[in-house]
Amino acid sequence: MTLTLERGDLILNSNYIAGRWCEAADGATLTVSNPADMQLIAEVPDSSAEEARAAADAAHEAFAAWRATPAKRRGELLKRWHALVMAHQEDLGRLISLEQGKPLVEGQGEVLYAASYIEWFAEEAPRIAGEMIAAPVAGRRMLAVKEPVGVVAVITPWNFPAAMIARKIAPALAAGCTVVAKPAEDTPLTSLALVRLAEEAGIPAGVINIVCASRGRTPEVVDAWLEDARVRKISFTGSTPVGKHLARASADTLKKLSLELGGNAPFIVFKDADLDAAVEGLMAAKFRNGGQTCVCPNRVYVQDAVLGAFADKLAVRVAALRVGPASDPASQIGPMINTRAVDKILVHIDDALTQGARLLVGGERVRADLGPNYVSPTLLADVAPAARLCHEETFGPVVPLLRFEAEEEAVAASNATPFGLASYFYSESVSRIHRVADALEAGIVGINEGAVASEAAPFGGIKESGYGREGSVHGLDDYQHIKYLCQGNLR
Repeated sequence: MTLTLERGDLILNSNYIAGRWCEAADGATLTVSNPADMQLIAEVPDSSAEEARAAADAAHEAFAAWRATPAKRRGELLKRWHALVMAHQEDLGRLISLEQGKPLVEGQGEVLYAASYIEWFAEEAPRIAGEMIAAPVAGRRMLAVKEPVGVVAVITPWNFPAAMIARKIAPALAAGCTVVAKPAEDTPLTSLALVRLAEEAGIPAGVINIVCASRGRTPEVVDAWLEDARVRKISFTGSTPVGKHLARASADTLKKLSLELGGNAPFIVFKDADLDAAVEGLMAAKFRNGGQTCVCPNRVYVQDAVLGAFADKLAVRVAALRVGPASDPASQIGPMINTRAVDKILVHIDDALTQGARLLVGGERVRADLGPNYVSPTLLADVAPAARLCHEETFGPVVPLLRFEAEEEAVAASNATPFGLASYFYSESVSRIHRVADALEAGIVGINEGAVASEAAPFGGIKESGYGREGSVHGLDDYQHIKYLCQGNLR
């Protein structure tokens, strides 16, 4: 296995199992293309259940030694990994933009975001502590200690190929777990590059194992881990239907689960809001990564009294967004991940227009000179509550505006969804802030703030947006179980 450098980007094309870079046993490969122009970037292994089982074997064999490694030492190795990621920030940022399509400045920013999780959990590793319990009778000592759950299967999405794998692997390693990972088929290269840097940092063979697989072969890879009783936890970010399948299929072996699933985030603008701040917050929350994030506002509710002024301010900002490939430094909105994504976005826009919405900005495919994956940033007014935009995760740069009159109406509409990942609202009223924050049904609430993610905060949802938390000390707890020790006869 060789590490090559193309156009300044780290390009690897092999699985990593038991400390070795290797191909699929049957030689099958899948192609990775640049969504900006559909040009081939690389071919990686299209793995099967055979590679999945080999990865689980390696992780299981490495677990005993890794869990016995002092927590301080695990933290030191994670710090070395963090330093290498930061040293390769420019190359990794270009690689993210190349395979995922986001503008280069966002690719560089994602590297910093990914690195923040590695650093955070490197520092948390030596702070893992249990508790001494006051015994109810004399002559007894009672302790609760935290232990790693074991082998963890990590399954990551394509929209943040560096951040998602770092956010899952770093706490697993800090807790003393070993890992088998499968990155999304559209964006495996960034994950492979990060694992290569972990190897260089000195993470022992078998502690991290990563296998690539196409959409067609992913089920057999994941099923191999679901059926393996040695795999004690699954951490998955993706769609709610897949998350439900993983929950059902994990029942036979009672695996621990962290599921960060679909979202349908509301964004509420009250009449007492700072409208300029609300516009800035919405632009940051909605148009990052071209709207392809799970916490993007999907429904924007604006109070009657300020709807016109807010729409005018927002239309100016949305119309000014520059669409283009990451290779153009002026680009602010890159391509969508594939043509299926563009088709879905356009169907949602057409459905809203059919139900009476007014098109204020955008609403069409653009940059046909470059390829089929570009769609214009879009702003729609007078969107009907029944529109698909309000019930399905659009995952694109489309803002639907809906009007409301009373606070209770906005809160009820915001909660009228099976999802509960993120919610946002803007208000200058202290009493309203407390009421609405308490009433919104979501795992994350942005209050006069559009950028909510942080390595120091617990990230995750409620209802059909999943369970478990990533980031913060709670994210570390999800990779541990508690053992109660009771010692008697101490007289």
